[in-house]
Amino acid sequence: MDMKLKERFIELWKNYFSGAELPIAFYYGDEPGDVEVVEKPSEHVCVIGVLNRVRKGKPLCFGADTIGCFGGKRYLGYLKEMMPNFEYFLSCGIPGEMEGERYKKSPELVREIMKNMPDFKAPKEFIIFKRWDALDEADNPDVVIFYAPPDVLSGLFTLAGFDQTESGVYAPFSAGCGSIVMHPYLERGKPQQRCILGMFDVSARPFVPPGVLSFSAPIEKFGTMVDNMEESFLITPSWEMVRKRL
Repeated sequence: MDMKLKERFIELWKNYFSGAELPIAFYYGDEPGDVEVVEKPSEHVCVIGVLNRVRKGKPLCFGADTIGCFGGKRYLGYLKEMMPNFEYFLSCGIPGEMEGERYKKSPELVREIMKNMPDFKAPKEFIIFKRWDALDEADNPDVVIFYAPPDVLSGLFTLAGFDQTESGVYAPFSAGCGSIVMHPYLERGKPQQRCILGMFDVSARPFVPPGVLSFSAPIEKFGTMVDNMEESFLITPSWEMVRKRL
């Protein structure tokens, strides 16, 4: 971890986004190190709910056996297969057998979506989450995740597109955990990386405050955004009017 980047971002964040919540970050590792491994749940547990502890400053580590949600295993890269009858689960359900979430109109539509779902495999045995200020020199974050209200999102969105002609932000249809892990992770290494606007998943919404969405940046893109902060709109009176009410 570049400790100069860590401290520089904290200083700039306090200056331009005063009072806004610090982001969290994740990386994959062969060992959890000194980070607490989440206990194996005995029932369904949403990853997004567990991550609220990280947002409060508690580093946490997940392995394949400690993720308490089928979708969480899939979108964190520990399970390739979709759950049985996923096309019915996401749409109309199966009478007498499965309640459908009705996020898509028909099973046929879901099958078409599934054809284009990216393959994603966790590169290492564990995934570690830490709040930005808890990262240390031995950590190598892959993605930085903001939980943010509209005013903060407006700043992040505009900063993401500051140095490029095309939009620097993408909002895919996705599970909450997919929007903060799988999608931004797969942006890494692309010539023009995008940030991911997420947490539109209705099933994940109860685990985040009202008025908050997620904004996730691959670490390379994040570094560029930090480099651009002091010459961007953030130094203008227009942003100052927004900053005062954060």
